[in-house]
Parts: sequence; structure tokens; C-alpha cells
Amino acid sequence: MQSLKIAGVASLLISTFSAAHAEPLIYGFQAEQFEYRSGDNDEGVFVWDFDFVIGTDELKFVWRSEAEILEGSGDFEGLENQLRLQFPISTFFDGVVGVQASTPDGLPDRYNAVLGLKGLAPGFLEVDADFYLSDHSFFRFEAEYEGLITNRLILTPSIEVTVPLEDDLAYDQASGGATIEAGLRLSYDLVDRSFSPYIGINYEKSFGGTADLIRASGEENGVTSIVFGTRLMF
Repeated sequence: MQSLKIAGVASLLISTFSAAHAEPLIYGFQAEQFEYRSGDNDEGVFVWDFDFVIGTDELKFVWRSEAEILEGSGDFEGLENQLRLQFPISTFFDGVVGVQASTPDGLPDRYNAVLGLKGLAPGFLEVDADFYLSDHSFFRFEAEYEGLITNRLILTPSIEVTVPLEDDLAYDQASGGATIEAGLRLSYDLVDRSFSPYIGINYEKSFGGTADLIRASGEENGVTSIVFGTRLMF
């Protein structure tokens, strides 16, 4: 039943997009992360985080996908896909509405409505702030800054904060128990901005009741990883 509801909302988003007044289409693909993580727990993980965008300046349709694949087993430790409509609400910020599906291996599927903001904060800080609303609601804030060392060498710090608004014991999430993921990546633009290999470090830790649930399940809380990957844009 939840799948049918999500499909219905997705159809509505696409219909709304198609009904937008005719303007020249813009489109593109951007992978902020396409990488391998080698953690201090000796588990390797392949990660992707990409957006595909098509639309106009007034209305964009976005497919966002994030995944974490365990080395060896090939299982999806995390898998999240979103269909989003993005539209300007001010000079530097867009409003976001959409749907999200979380379907990792070995865990129950979760579906959420999405309401949020995406844009450029003072200091050229790229931010996303989204509410994911369902029986297992949560809030997520993401921020990233690209610091140019040279025209091609770029240092990118990033942070992601996820705050469960309700308990979700199957996912080891406790209401108010935040999870913070921070990263620092040094990339080099080999082909303009289209292909930019990078190396960096990533750290993830949970707090409060979420940390208690993680420890109770026998998993490590507070994982540092060395990352190797590339940014892609076209």
C-alpha cells in the first residue's frame, strides 16, 4: 500500500513538472561522492551520492540517490532514492517537495514525504535542510564548502546531521539521537569540473539513544574512514 502511495505521489510530481510553462530545458548529472571507504573497523564500503536534474529555472525535477555497499557481500547497507521538485523561493534558495524511499538489504522499507530547502548560504556554503515525514520521521541537514587552493585543487569540508523525530528500532534510531557525518576531501580537476579524483577522510558517530541502540546491536559507534573517489559532473 505504501508503495502505491509513493507511486501516486511520484506521478503527481511528474505531471506537475510536465505542466510547467514551456522554457528551454536544462539537465545534468552530478556525483558529489563516488568513492571507496576503508574504515578502522576493517570493513570496506563503496559509496555513491548523486543527483540527476532536468527542468527549467522555474521548476526542476531531481532524482537523488545515495548508497553504501559492503565490500565482499555486495549488500546495500544503505540505499536511498528520492524524487524531488525544486523551485525558487528567493534569490539564493529553492523550495523542495518530493518523496523518498529507503530500501537497504535486511531492513524493512521506509517511505517518506520530503519538504525542505536547498541553496547557497552566506559564505558560499551549499546547504540542504529537509524534513522526511512518515511514521518514522526525521530531519537532515547537509552543508558543504568548496575551498579553492588553486584553480584545479579544491579542499571540500562537509557535514551531515540526521536527527530522528520518532523511534525506529529496526534502523537503530532513537528520537532525538543525532548522527553526525563529517568529511574532508581534497580533489583535483583533471577535466574541468567533469572528472575530479579525490582523497580524504570521513567520520561518522551517533549520540544519545541512537548511540545506545548501535552499541546494543554490537556495532561500532564512531567510525573513521580513509576515502578514495572521484566527483563527476556532466
